[in-house]
Amino acid sequence: MPLLALPFPAVAEAPAARPEGGWRVAFAPGDASLPLGAAVALAEIGRSLAARPAGAGRITVEGQASGPADDVSAARRLSLARAVAVRQALAVGGLEPTRVDVRALGLGAAALDIADILPPEAPRSGQTR
Repeated sequence: MPLLALPFPAVAEAPAARPEGGWRVAFAPGDASLPLGAAVALAEIGRSLAARPAGAGRITVEGQASGPADDVSAARRLSLARAVAVRQALAVGGLEPTRVDVRALGLGAAALDIADILPPEAPRSGQTR
């Protein structure tokens, strides 16, 4: 019996820790669906962030998309959809969606298919610390 070819890896992909702080979720090119297994890990991150006092600062989710280079509007919409999907998964863990800012960065210089979860202490795009 032939193996079913999937457009994404069969292995669960949990968000990876970023050296600058926070977590990074990798997406398949052109897709805003959360990778397999990411929803459970994001709910756990949401629980952790929800345990912080609301006055400790806001959480930001920055979405990026790799293209198409000739349609920046499509890249912006895709990056927004990714950031919203991550925010919804964090909310499942108990993090109030109103504590999360979403930023659609669109097509970045590095052409990444990602969404970054940035706690208050992590630098945002364009910031250095």
